[in-house]
Amino acid sequence: MERKVFDAEFAEDRSHTTTVLSPHQRVRAGVAAGVLAGLVGFVGRLVARYARRVWDSPTSQRVRAVTAYRARKAPTDVARLVWFVLRGNWRWLVKFWSWATYADLRADARRARLAGDAQTRRTAQELIRSDATARWAKAGIVVRRLVITARIIGPVAVLLWAVNSWMVRAAMWPWLAGLYAALDTAWSMLVVVAPAVLSALPVVWVVAAAFEGRDKTPGAGWLVRPDRDDADSWIDERMISKALAHLGISPLDRFYKDGGELVYTVAARKDGDGTFAQIRLPMGVTADMVAARRSKLAANLGRASLETWPTKGDEDGILDLWVADKGVLRGGAGEWPLVHDGQVDLFEGVPFGLSQRGLVINAPLIGVNWLIGGRPGQGKSAALRTLLLGAALDPTAELWVFVMGQSPDFDPFAPRLARYHMGMDDSVAEAATRALEDLLSEMERRGKVLGEQPGRPPKVSRKLADRRALGLHPLVCGIDECHELFQHPRLGKKAAELAVRLIKRGRKYGIVLLLATQSPTKDSIPREVTRNISCGVAFSVADQVANDGLLGSGKYAAGIRATELRINTDRGTCVAVGITDETFELVRTFYVPLEDGADEVSPVIARAMALIDDAGRTIASSARLEIGPAAPAEVDELADLAAVVGREDRVRTQQVLARLVEHNPDHYSGWSFAALASMLADHGITARKSHGVMTVHAADVTAALARRDTAETHGDAAGEQSGTRGVLPTTSPAETPRADQGKHDSGRWGDADQGTR
Repeated sequence: MERKVFDAEFAEDRSHTTTVLSPHQRVRAGVAAGVLAGLVGFVGRLVARYARRVWDSPTSQRVRAVTAYRARKAPTDVARLVWFVLRGNWRWLVKFWSWATYADLRADARRARLAGDAQTRRTAQELIRSDATARWAKAGIVVRRLVITARIIGPVAVLLWAVNSWMVRAAMWPWLAGLYAALDTAWSMLVVVAPAVLSALPVVWVVAAAFEGRDKTPGAGWLVRPDRDDADSWIDERMISKALAHLGISPLDRFYKDGGELVYTVAARKDGDGTFAQIRLPMGVTADMVAARRSKLAANLGRASLETWPTKGDEDGILDLWVADKGVLRGGAGEWPLVHDGQVDLFEGVPFGLSQRGLVINAPLIGVNWLIGGRPGQGKSAALRTLLLGAALDPTAELWVFVMGQSPDFDPFAPRLARYHMGMDDSVAEAATRALEDLLSEMERRGKVLGEQPGRPPKVSRKLADRRALGLHPLVCGIDECHELFQHPRLGKKAAELAVRLIKRGRKYGIVLLLATQSPTKDSIPREVTRNISCGVAFSVADQVANDGLLGSGKYAAGIRATELRINTDRGTCVAVGITDETFELVRTFYVPLEDGADEVSPVIARAMALIDDAGRTIASSARLEIGPAAPAEVDELADLAAVVGREDRVRTQQVLARLVEHNPDHYSGWSFAALASMLADHGITARKSHGVMTVHAADVTAALARRDTAETHGDAAGEQSGTRGVLPTTSPAETPRADQGKHDSGRWGDADQGTR
């Protein structure tokens, strides 16, 4: 036997072989695995963070709260829905019975019979007869059309059935076979859809019955209202509609009587610490009508007047209504955000307080001017102090403060101020007036500087303010108790004119004027100041005049009222306009304590000084630096009086006043006859009538000079000692008074300037 030789080769079992990686390949594999693991971990953390954020979001919390609340209230909700279904079927039955029996028309006829109105009764009866005739006519038309339809469709259906029974589809004409195919498709669809429709009919019936049986008033708050601690604060459209229905507004009453329902352009929704809704009022009703009945609306909603704010929307017929949660406005605003650390950019604003919605308000300072007012002790000076504290934390800002009274509210600011004057004497009024003049001069200078910049920018910006060489840094001037300045007998008119000019034009140049007063009347605050001010703040005020004097004309009628703020109870709460884009804001202002045992102002000022040092700056000054009491030039009024009287025996008071103004216009400009009379009385001089006019006698002026010289001589020699203030006369005057001395001069009573003319 011959051996067979097979040509073959051995095959290796590769499934059990182990690949040996080189060190370089192992390193690359490790790096790839690490990168993949890091990517998976990063994606996992990102997903977990996003899931946590969604879980903690207000919307998710509300959904969970509503779901939990509905789960607990499920038995009550089921019972209520069953009641709605039963009541809906009953209402349908009542409506059908009323339609079938003409119950409404019969009721009209019955009322007319009881009232003895035969014409109305006959009209109702004729309507019943004519409607019954029309119904039977309609029924006959329907029956006739059904019969005609059956007479047409019946034979066609029988014919199609017969043809389909006798003929095969293949033998039919194509169009007839297509017709039968379409009929088969329609029948198949009907067989499928009809059971589904029949099964859904009971569900649709129940839903429709529940909808018919629901409460007819708007809103379904019971379905989405979560279990809240402040459940009494809940407000919905149903409550608002009920409250408006009982305000006693005639057009609104007729609207409700005719079955009208209000249109909510913005449904009642949670808005900060309250509820906001916007309603389009019916014809004949304006938002001002509702605002005029604010207290009654608040009572209908179960709120205090301070917690209910009806105002005019974009149109007179649109009502913006914001209702605060109960008691939320009684709490303060909390700690000022910058009391411990932080810095301010005045171009971004200063934290001022919390809005009625509970949001922090960054009050604007650049480009606006402020007027703050209210009754004494309600937070006016504290609000001004908060604004100036914020301005102090901007290292580029220059601050001037003038306090027209003896108050230490701003003493801790002294190291940070370029000018500071405080007191009740004329020197402070002169310093404040001179400051307004300097601000106007600075405004003109800044206008020229802006005109020289590339592009001629229309106003100061942060970029320009940071360039020290230009001198366009923010300049903030605060005047507390400004009514004392504007009512000053000699400087008031001039100060008012300067302030109005500054308010109108200075805001574009980074110059800010902050005015505070406790007497916001038309006499104490110039009307042009109120008209041109950008930001008005009103704490508790007494009447409509003070309200509109601070917030602007017409604000009281529009429902923006600080008269509702209660003294002491609402201390620190104010109504403000112009500080946000809203029509108004109810602000709980931040309070930085400065009182016995608590001084948080000084540490803030120290931090402000450190910020200036860190920035390499000094206390900015646009003009001459003035810190401390004013040092006006000494004016010898008595010597000026002697100079203008000269050698004449007597000079009319009008001429005396004109000569004084000509002699020293800087000092006597703006003097009135009352100011002249006050100055004469200070020196023991009385204007006397001569030939029907009031005159100043040269002898009286000379005697006054002699008395002053004598007093100065004795004062230098012996000081102020008792027993040296004059000598009593030894005898009575020999002359007796004239017979007509007790008679009154002819003329009008009550003339304020009678004694000087």
